[in-house]
Amino acid sequence: MNAPIAVKKPRLTTSAMIASIAGEGQRVKAAPFGKALVELGEIRPDIVGLTADLAKYTDLHLFEQAYPDRFHQMGMAEQLLLAAAGGMAKEGLIPFATTYAVFGTRRAYDFIHQVIAEENLNVKMCFALPGLTTGYGPSHQATEDIAMMRGIPGLTIVDPCDALDIEQAVPQIAAHPGPVYMRLLRGNVPLVLDEYDYRFELGKAKLLRDGNEVLIISSGFMTMRALEVAQALAADNIGVAVLHSPTIKPLDEVAIMEAVRYKHRLVVVAENHSVIGGLGESVASALLRRRVQPAGFELAGLPDAFLDAGALPTLHDRYGISTEALTKRIKTWLG
Repeated sequence: MNAPIAVKKPRLTTSAMIASIAGEGQRVKAAPFGKALVELGEIRPDIVGLTADLAKYTDLHLFEQAYPDRFHQMGMAEQLLLAAAGGMAKEGLIPFATTYAVFGTRRAYDFIHQVIAEENLNVKMCFALPGLTTGYGPSHQATEDIAMMRGIPGLTIVDPCDALDIEQAVPQIAAHPGPVYMRLLRGNVPLVLDEYDYRFELGKAKLLRDGNEVLIISSGFMTMRALEVAQALAADNIGVAVLHSPTIKPLDEVAIMEAVRYKHRLVVVAENHSVIGGLGESVASALLRRRVQPAGFELAGLPDAFLDAGALPTLHDRYGISTEALTKRIKTWLG
C-alpha cells in the first residue's frame, strides 16, 4: 500500500510581510487617501501636505504631484514634521502630515501632545501601517497607537475600514476643527462597505447588518473581517450583527448602547490593536458606566505582547484576527 503524499504548501516570500490586507479576488481601490486629498485640495487651497520621507508609502506622492508648491518633504524627522505642521496650522493652513504610525506616535508623542493638541491646532495626522498591517516586527507594528493617542485630550481618532471609508473621511476630518489622528490604509485598499448602503459620518457608528446570536463591534479592517465572519457563521444558522465604529474617540456610545441593550447576545469587540487601551476597553467602560450588561463580552484584539515578524496571513492566523481564526474563536465563546 502506497503511503499518502504530503501536499507541499507554497512558501510565502518576504513580500507577504507587506502584502495587501485584501483577500484573493477581492475588490480594491488604489491609493484612496492620496486621491481623496488631491480632489479636496482642488477646492481647498489651505490644505498642505507634509511627510517624513514616506510620500510614496503613504500615498501622499499623489498630492505632491498635483500641488508641488503645497507639499513639504521633512526628511526622517518626525518631531520636526509635527512641529512644522503645528506652525502651519497656526498660520491658518490645514496640514495633512503622514508617516508610519510607529514613528509618528512613538517618536513624536510629546510634540503631538504639547505642540498640537494642547493648543487645539488644526493638524490632521494620517499615519500608515497601524496595528498588524506589516510583518516587519515590533519596530514597525503600531499595535498600541490608539492607546497612546486616546489619552490626549481633545484628539479625534479615526480607524477606517476600507477605501470608501477613507475617501469619505478625508473631507470630514479636514472640515473638523482641531487635531485628528487617522489610522491610514494605503496602497490597494479593499472596498467592501459600498455593499451595505454605508456613508462615513465622523463620530458615528453604523449597524451594517443585524443578527440574534452575536454582535461584533469593530473598527478598521476588522469590520471587513467581521462581515466575512458573519457570512461564514450564517451557514451554521448563527446570526451575527456587525456595528462598525470608525471613530474611536469620541466614541458613539449612544449607538453602542442601542445595539447592546435589551438584546440577549454575545458582544465581541474586534480590533486591529492591542487588547490594552483600544476600542475594546472603550466599549467595556461605556457599558459599565451606563449599567448595560450584555449576555457575554469578549475582546478579539491583538495580545499584550511584542508580536512576531513574518508573513501577514500567517500572523493574522496566529493572533486570531483572520476570518477563519475569528470564526473559530466566536464558536468557542458561544460554546
